[in-house]
Amino acid sequence: MAKELIMENDCAILWYHTDYKIVHHQIKKYAYGKCLQEILLKGTELLKTKGAKKWLSDDRNNSALTKADTEWGNTVWFPQTVKSGWKYWAIVQPEKVIGQMNMKNLIEQYAKYGITAKMFTDPDEALEWLKAQ
Repeated sequence: MAKELIMENDCAILWYHTDYKIVHHQIKKYAYGKCLQEILLKGTELLKTKGAKKWLSDDRNNSALTKADTEWGNTVWFPQTVKSGWKYWAIVQPEKVIGQMNMKNLIEQYAKYGITAKMFTDPDEALEWLKAQ
């Protein structure tokens, strides 16, 4: 499967799986602020320009979002991303329980807008699930 490196910064890496039209980020260390926002906005741009509907979030190394990032996500990133065609979300859950709780809340919230999401502990399983969607 072809995987194209799109960008990398201090906190994350972003790829695009061309065969399955999957946006894929991996958090390298706790991500917040501009570092996180940069990766997420670039992923949204890929959804829009490539006609993708699937996103794999490998958040094992992340924790709970800051209040500011949660607000930015709800008011800036999420509306743009839904408009760009996002439908399926596979999450490799954070190792920290607080991060897991944060992701579960987002899954419930995003489901109201038609996002089908599933949590995983293994990135390969998450990718396989997304391929099948």
